[in-house]
Amino acid sequence: MTGGALPPEREGVPASDDLLARRARAAGTMPVDPPEERVIGGRRCFVIGDGPTLLWLHGGGYRMGSPVAYIALARRIAAAAGVQVVLPFYRLAPEHPFPAGLNDAVAVYRTLVADGPVIVAGDSAGGGLAAAVAQVAQAAGMPAAGAILLSPMLDLAARDATYDSHAARDPYISRAVVLDCAGLYLAGQSTDDPHASPIHADPAVLPPMLLLAGGHETLLGEALAFTAKLALADRAVTLHVAAGMGHVWPLLAPDSPATEDAVAAMAGFVRAQVAR
Repeated sequence: MTGGALPPEREGVPASDDLLARRARAAGTMPVDPPEERVIGGRRCFVIGDGPTLLWLHGGGYRMGSPVAYIALARRIAAAAGVQVVLPFYRLAPEHPFPAGLNDAVAVYRTLVADGPVIVAGDSAGGGLAAAVAQVAQAAGMPAAGAILLSPMLDLAARDATYDSHAARDPYISRAVVLDCAGLYLAGQSTDDPHASPIHADPAVLPPMLLLAGGHETLLGEALAFTAKLALADRAVTLHVAAGMGHVWPLLAPDSPATEDAVAAMAGFVRAQVAR
C-alpha cells in the first residue's frame, strides 16, 4: 500500500499503569498564558500565531506526548516563520492503535487545507505521522505544500545500523524503545506499511521536505536513508544535521545555538514553500 487507503480502525487495549504514569510526566505544564484552543476537523487543537498554516504533530512514540509540551517551541517557530502553528491532540495507542492517530491528523489537515496551503510537520513519531499525512494528502488530491520532519521515526522495524553505533550517545531512543512503540501502535499491523514506516513510502507521493536530525541520535541513519531515497528519486529534500545534538534537541535544549540554527532552517524552509 503506497499512498492508498488506510486499514479500518480497530479496538485497542487499556494503557498500562506504567505508561499512564509516563504520559503524565511527559505531558508538559500549561503556561500562564495558554494558547488559543479550537476544534478543527472534530479534534481539539492549539492554534498559535498568524499566517500560512504549519500543522505540527507531537512526538511520544504514538503512545504518549501532548501538544502542551510544544507550546514554547511552536511560539518560537510561529514568530520566526510568520506562520500559524496548529497543534492537535490526536488519539494514542494502545487504546487507539494505528491508524486512529493518523486519521485524527488527516481530519485536521483536511479542514485546514480547505482554507489554503498547509505544511505538515512533526518530531520523532510525529515526524513519521507527518510523512504519513503527506502520503494520504497526495492520494486524496490535496497535497501538502511541504513537510518538516524533526528527528523523525521512519522505520518501526528499527533496522538501521545507527541504533547500534549511536546507542551510547542517545539516552532517549533505542531499538527496544522503537519496537515497543511499534508493538503498541501497530497492534499486529505490518511495520512495512508506508503509513506506519514512511521509509517505505513512494517518493513520488511526497512533497518538498526538510529533515532535521541530531548527530548523536540513533534515528540519524533513518534520516540519512530517507534523504538519500528522496534525492535519488529527484525529489526536493534538504537535510539539516546538528553536530553533537541528540533527539529532538529544539525541544530538549531550547537555549542552544543548535536550536537557533534549527528554528532558522525551519523558518527558511517554510518561507520558501509559501513563496512557491
